[in-house]
Amino acid sequence: MDVEGWVRRIRACRVRLAEVGPPRTRPMEGDFAAVSVGAGDCDVLREVLVGERARVVVEIGLAYASSALAIGEAIVSTAGGEARHVAVDPFQTSSYRRVGWEVLCEAGLAEVSTLYVEWSSLVLPRLLGEGLVADAAFVDGSHRFHEVFVDLYFLRKLVRPGGLIVLDDVCWPSVAAAVSYFDVNLGWREVPMGRRLVGRRLPMELVEPDFREFRPFLSGARVGRDGTG
Repeated sequence: MDVEGWVRRIRACRVRLAEVGPPRTRPMEGDFAAVSVGAGDCDVLREVLVGERARVVVEIGLAYASSALAIGEAIVSTAGGEARHVAVDPFQTSSYRRVGWEVLCEAGLAEVSTLYVEWSSLVLPRLLGEGLVADAAFVDGSHRFHEVFVDLYFLRKLVRPGGLIVLDDVCWPSVAAAVSYFDVNLGWREVPMGRRLVGRRLPMELVEPDFREFRPFLSGARVGRDGTG
């Protein structure tokens, strides 16, 4: 399939998923809407990744694949068959019964996607050891502070210098606190996204700070569930 036709196929799957929903969900009312990134935010994610000319993207949290389809559309339009999407979701074969992966396959993205059904804290250091270099990452997995922090710790080494990390649900204090550490102590810069997603630009050099220059960061993370301070 030519790249243009491939992108149309992915986009059609995105539209169908947003309008009809997945073929099955977890047994919780409204779970798809609660868990998934909305269609508008997926459009933002796609456009940002296209603007980055991203070819390799790591995603933490696959779930129903709404964001994964947006990532796939972006990287295929940029790199065609040379694109690579790495998805990490320890619950994809259990709680989600592989529904997100099936959606990716339907969109023709299996040939450029790799799914790790493991905790990201185990997968990311392994990818680093294998020499993976990503252009960008999307983080929407666990919302526990320590797990988000570990994700960001390894992603700053996996994503190329000057690359982009996009996060969902930074309205949660646990996620906001993890991001705040890297903003305050490592010089990550906000990239305006326009909606609920939050972007961070990595510095152009990977430099480890002097421990004596540590700066408290929690004051920048006092965000309520409604996104207010």
